[in-house]
Order: sequence, then C-alpha cells, then structure tokens
Amino acid sequence: MVHIYNQIVSAKTANKKLLAILIDPDKVSTEQVSGLIQKITTSPATHILIGGSSFEGTHLDELILELKEEIDLPILLFPGNPSQISAKADGILFLTLLSGRNPDYLIEHQVNAVPILKKTALEVISTGYILIESGSKTAVERVSKTKPLDRNNTDYVLQTAQAGEYIGNKLMYIEAGSGAKLAVPTEMITLVSQNINIPVIVGGGIRSKKEIEDAFNAGADMVVIGTAFENDSNFFD
Repeated sequence: MVHIYNQIVSAKTANKKLLAILIDPDKVSTEQVSGLIQKITTSPATHILIGGSSFEGTHLDELILELKEEIDLPILLFPGNPSQISAKADGILFLTLLSGRNPDYLIEHQVNAVPILKKTALEVISTGYILIESGSKTAVERVSKTKPLDRNNTDYVLQTAQAGEYIGNKLMYIEAGSGAKLAVPTEMITLVSQNINIPVIVGGGIRSKKEIEDAFNAGADMVVIGTAFENDSNFFD
C-alpha cells in the first residue's frame, strides 16, 4: 500500500518540493480529460488533487479511473463536502476549515463523511485548511459562508496554523482560493513554515512558474495549481 503522507513527510525532510495539479470535476468533463492528461504527463507534477467547493456531477469515479489509466501519480481527494468522496482515489485530504467558524466545515461534514470513508481503502490525511483574503470573493468563501483571514495579519494566521497542529492536523493547507486575484503572501508562507513542524501546502492565485518558485523558496513543501494550468496549455514550456 502506498503511504502518501509518509512520502510527503520524507520529501519535506529531504527538502524535495512537491507540485500538485488541482482538477475541479465541476469544470472538467470526461471528454476533456484526455487533453488534460497529456498536459499533466509533460509537467513536473508529483500529485493530483481532485475536488472543488461544489460538485453536482456524477462522473467523479470515471474521471479518476481515466486519470489512473494514463498517469502514475498519487490521486488525492480535495472535497468540499462528503458527496465528493470516491473510493477510486488513493487518499483524501480530510479537511477542517480552521479559518472559518461554520460548524458544517469544522465538524459536521467530517462526521457525515465517516460512514462513506469506512467503506473505502482511502488513506485519510487530517488537513487544516486556512483561507486567506485574496482581493476577491472566492468560491470557498461563498459556499462555506465564512470570511477569509486578513492577509496582513500574519501573526493570527500563524496562531491558527499552530492551533491546527496542536489539534492534530498532519498537513496545513494555506489557500487564497480558486481564481484568486492575489496569492498567499510569501512572508506568511515563511512565518508559518518556520514555526510549525508539519508540511505546508500553498495554493490559489498562483499563475506562473516564478510564483511557484517564490512559494517554494518561502517555505512551501507542496504548491497547488489549478486554474492557471487549466487555462494555459503552455504553462510549463
């Protein structure tokens, strides 16, 4: 069995940076996935994340199976709610929205997910999720009905991340939101990464290879890109 979390920790220890491609099943149909597969196989991606703030479709299993036929990378679910759980993936980021105070995203969705997860062999990875203000209202804010944290209050963001680590989160995901105008500030990434011991994932608003490198240099262990990669077929050229 692949132990995805142990691999992420080992990469952090070795200072090997990881890159995840985020696929939103609401935006990608099974007909579109073949073109996306070609782009992923020629990219430096190390992981694939599947999920979004909302999903009304029925093709999640099929999408993951098509990806698995052509790509030998770990596929992790990044769900907005329990309806986005698929046994076909390799693991799941079991998210707690630490930046919000909506009980549905602090515990209710997690409780409802348990009976579904118990019927799968998914590797469940406890992940603290912190939404950062990014200059526009993102889908996460709209769906979760929670406000992002102030991008200028880095000390409070650090406290939130440290609280998540104390609670027992194994990963910390700092997110500007899909299609964000502004990425997570590099000084915030540095402060958090230097003051918690668990791997730090950073995503949202990253639109270039330079911004990926900036996040890595600031201390991110994994960077996630989605919208920019989907929209630019030559992103890594």
